[in-house]
Amino acid sequence: MSDLQGDVQAAIDELVEKGVERGVQVAVYLRGEPVAEAVAGVADPATGREVTPETPFYNYSVGKGATSTVLHVLAERGLIGYDTPIAEVWPEFAAHGKDRATVRMALNHTVGVPGIPLTTTAEDLCDWDEMCAAIAAAEPWWEPGSGIGYHAYSFGYIVGEIVRRVTGKKISEVLRDEVAAPLGVADELYFGVPADQRHRLAVLEDAPSPEPPPGLPAELPDLPMFRAAPMSVMPTAAFGNRPDILAADIPAGGKMTARAMARLYSALMTEVDGVRLISPERLREVSAISAEGVDAVFGNPMRWGLGYGIGHPGAFADPGPTTFGVPGAGGSSAYADTKTGLAFALTKNVLSTDFTTATTISDLVRRTIG
Repeated sequence: MSDLQGDVQAAIDELVEKGVERGVQVAVYLRGEPVAEAVAGVADPATGREVTPETPFYNYSVGKGATSTVLHVLAERGLIGYDTPIAEVWPEFAAHGKDRATVRMALNHTVGVPGIPLTTTAEDLCDWDEMCAAIAAAEPWWEPGSGIGYHAYSFGYIVGEIVRRVTGKKISEVLRDEVAAPLGVADELYFGVPADQRHRLAVLEDAPSPEPPPGLPAELPDLPMFRAAPMSVMPTAAFGNRPDILAADIPAGGKMTARAMARLYSALMTEVDGVRLISPERLREVSAISAEGVDAVFGNPMRWGLGYGIGHPGAFADPGPTTFGVPGAGGSSAYADTKTGLAFALTKNVLSTDFTTATTISDLVRRTIG
């Protein structure tokens, strides 16, 4: 292996120097061992505070990988099964014909509740009981299990409430006790960030908006994605910097370091400092294609395992994908590759509209590791 650490460091330094990025973290593990950990830039331009390996970033849907992992750790202990009806542990979820909806359907985005009420405010998202009640009472967009569509916000509340009903604890507590603390990253992996830790977070900023292509209609088309959540809670820097949002358990996303996510994904595949989160048999099940098709919300082709997207970014046509993970709005990403034993995570605080930075650094790593 060439100087992977140096190559990654040089690549992210260049991105910061060119002004493409403000602050970046990259962490790479190979078969349970760290092989690269690089940081560049500043976490807070107002103060000049630099990014360190311990700086948590709000990474939006990258946190779904942690949410799913919590549930798999409980399944490993026999506390819940993937084919258990959700209503068996959460009776209210049975409303409007959702009584046959299973934990598996929640994990692979086929459960049929991809939206949240269009009246939802940022304050509402911080009210766990209110959100869970709204989702439980929702009429499904399709018969559970018969369609597929990205459950952007509802995924976190559904999986999180299953965890709470099974354990009696908030998912943030289970994440800390069963995943983050054993992996030595209890202060680097959160849903809600404690008040005394919030000063450590990177400050988000929006990338300059690209010019819209010519010929777009003046009014937005009636796309399903605009029925899934109000525009006021779409992932922006202002939203992600709000103290109440940072404090709240919203496990559709998470606040974490690249190192924490790389360790998590590595520990799904093998031992990391003596900790392995799930068995090889369960790894095969959660990282295999569980559902695939055209996403009913966003219109793109999708492949889901149990809580993780399947396939390397930009390689949807790959007939035998071995990567699984979840990228996040704004351009951060984390995943594992069961073929090579690679675990990769990149976090950043400039919210871009694409994944160019993550893909560029990931491709560099994959070329080096082979």
